[in-house]
Amino acid sequence: MIRYRRPKQDDSTIMQLIETELVPLSSMDEKQILDIKKDLPKRLTTGVTLVASPYYEGDAVGFVHFMLHGDLLYIDMLAVAPAAQRKRWGNLLMVQAERFALSRGCKRSKVMVDTINTIGLTFYKKLGYTPTRIHPSSKIYELEKQLQS
Repeated sequence: MIRYRRPKQDDSTIMQLIETELVPLSSMDEKQILDIKKDLPKRLTTGVTLVASPYYEGDAVGFVHFMLHGDLLYIDMLAVAPAAQRKRWGNLLMVQAERFALSRGCKRSKVMVDTINTIGLTFYKKLGYTPTRIHPSSKIYELEKQLQS
């Protein structure tokens, strides 16, 4: 099931997923990563965080954090625990985020993916995201998708 984040129950799992699933795929240097880690608790209070869980009271096996900017859904972070990967949790999280955004008037979605994250790039392409540009200095692909109801 997909539910809203419960900080006391979910934040330690979310931080662990960021550490194990996102940080190793980042092209940022150590200082940049440390700065981002310090900012994560505040960052999670802006936007929306949905978590995937086997049942309502269960612990998170994945999460998506996103923000809405006018007609744009910006996917900030998505991670799924290794044991829960390839079980459609990532797809379900993205579908819920996109539905949430559509219900609030968003018409397009954007996500940034590190160039070394080939699995993530393939995942988003399968969901209909198209690379729109590459940021060579930060080694990041920018992908977009038109949202449809």
